[in-house]
Amino acid sequence: MRHVVMFSGGISSWAAARRVADEHGTSNLQLLFADTYAEDEDLYRFLEEAAAQIGAPLIRIADGRTPWQVFDDEHYIGNARVAPCSRRLKQIPCVRWLAQHTDPADTVIHVGIDWSELHRLPAIERGYQPWLAHAPLCDPPWTSKDELLDQARACGLEPPRLYALGFPHNNCGGACVRGGQAAWAHLWGVFPDRYLDHERREQAFQNRLGKNVAVLRERRGGTTQPLTLRQLRQRLERRAGTTEDPDGQRAAHDGLDWGGCGCLPVPDSSARSESSSPTRIQPVTDRRRPDDRRSRCTARETDGDQQR
Repeated sequence: MRHVVMFSGGISSWAAARRVADEHGTSNLQLLFADTYAEDEDLYRFLEEAAAQIGAPLIRIADGRTPWQVFDDEHYIGNARVAPCSRRLKQIPCVRWLAQHTDPADTVIHVGIDWSELHRLPAIERGYQPWLAHAPLCDPPWTSKDELLDQARACGLEPPRLYALGFPHNNCGGACVRGGQAAWAHLWGVFPDRYLDHERREQAFQNRLGKNVAVLRERRGGTTQPLTLRQLRQRLERRAGTTEDPDGQRAAHDGLDWGGCGCLPVPDSSARSESSSPTRIQPVTDRRRPDDRRSRCTARETDGDQQR
């Protein structure tokens, strides 16, 4: 039987891969990573070291665009409810690779959700059909994320730096559009330059589209409305992120709204249908990302029908 682990660069996908390796060995194990070209630099270090520690080959694929390039192409900005970047940069490339390189009759797909996300498993199993999908961390022994981080260190593997910096995940450099106000406020506090880059891109997208759209939203006066990254930053600068002003006014942001990263490749019907369009895997000789930041990606997947 062949085993493919959806290897995101997070600690849970590493732990899932470890369990698969312990149970089935590594001779038929592959680690599949879909690069968004928006990752923290340390993620690539972790991927290389984690794959070496597990003893399985790491396969890198990529659509070739960043999340903001996807938003521009689709005229839609990603947010907590709908994230086209997940579908275009994760789901479709992964399903394409699976369709081209595996046989559902003898391949198991392993994902990194754990027991706290058990409610997601039925949808994942349906989404991956005709492949068999499995979530090793939903089986005992059940562990917390802190325990997984400790296990990695005990194996001599330094976890991704974003965890030590207070981020709940290691995706998209801590700037996942599915994250909430608290997640983006944390990004501003830790990586202000990175935050400002996303703020500028959001403002440029608004200018091109001519509409008041944003990654975030808030509810004020009984209505839900967009909350731009610029507005959030200005509030954080004015109120320093306090939970409540001395005069009892609202906090600068919702400190409980962390949102969640939902980039786990769970293909829907549209992802499966689009995965059959022409595609190719080719070596990457230019290791720069589309925005000229350095990447350590070694393979790129490109659409035959992409609009540039």
